[in-house]
Amino acid sequence: MDRLITVLKKVGNPSVVGLDPKSQILPQQLTQVESVQQLAQSYLDFNRSIIDAVTGLVAVVKPQIAMYEAMGPVGLEVYCKTTAYASSKGLYVLGDVKRGDIGTTAAAYASHLAGSPAVGDLETEDLWHEDAITVNPFLGYDGIRPFLQAAEKADKDIFVLCSTSNPSSSQLQALPCGPDGMTVSQHLAELIELWGQDSRGGCGFSRIGAVVGATHPDQASDLRARLPHTFLLVPGYGAQGGTAADVAALFTDNSSYGASISSSRGIIAAWQKDPSYRPDMSRTQALDLVAKAARKAARQMRDDLTAVLN
Repeated sequence: MDRLITVLKKVGNPSVVGLDPKSQILPQQLTQVESVQQLAQSYLDFNRSIIDAVTGLVAVVKPQIAMYEAMGPVGLEVYCKTTAYASSKGLYVLGDVKRGDIGTTAAAYASHLAGSPAVGDLETEDLWHEDAITVNPFLGYDGIRPFLQAAEKADKDIFVLCSTSNPSSSQLQALPCGPDGMTVSQHLAELIELWGQDSRGGCGFSRIGAVVGATHPDQASDLRARLPHTFLLVPGYGAQGGTAADVAALFTDNSSYGASISSSRGIIAAWQKDPSYRPDMSRTQALDLVAKAARKAARQMRDDLTAVLN
């Protein structure tokens, strides 16, 4: 996590911008198209506008790959062009792919980190341009090891789902899993801390991070205590209901760099609340408005988080 800490300190902002485009949150100037290829180009133009707007204000972007896979091969091409563009701007790119499997299948999925497809010993260029990805731990350490090995080889990171922000997460994650009443999320937190103990960097955090949602503030202090050397990715801020006060306990003591707080719709769809938007705007004008609104929303999120942390 050393590079992540470095870029966060550079901007002084723990925010993450989720790049999750879909037709419902793009201006109509970008969605009035005649083919999936044209829609894909609109997604890319939209993403580049957001990236340009927040570069220098935030350090991390998190594209959700499902939004791109929904368009098929052309969508995956946009995903890779988006991550490459973000990387060229010096941003830390966290691919939200939530992969989880074992053996050779997991190793193939882990090519996201290695930068190449599963092609044996052949050397290929970095196709995915990601600094980290999200991973599902349901299969236990057998499902984590291939990703950790790929991360170590490429000097990258993984973020393991621990306590997610969705309402029904408690159906599994809040279940007691031992005689002491420890919940599944608490047990996962201790496993993640254990799995990462041999990969701690100079910053004190391991290359295995944990995903801990902002929508369960009652769990924040407990999970933070179980994850002293684990950097946290915190979804659920903004549109899902999480607030700056809810996430404060997820940061390490006297440090604003133990967690990154993610917001997607709250930033990339901020233009929808701007009264200056007009349906008769040109495509360029609409993209300019998207960028302006995103930067304003990202700045407000930074200020809200900073006020609470200070």
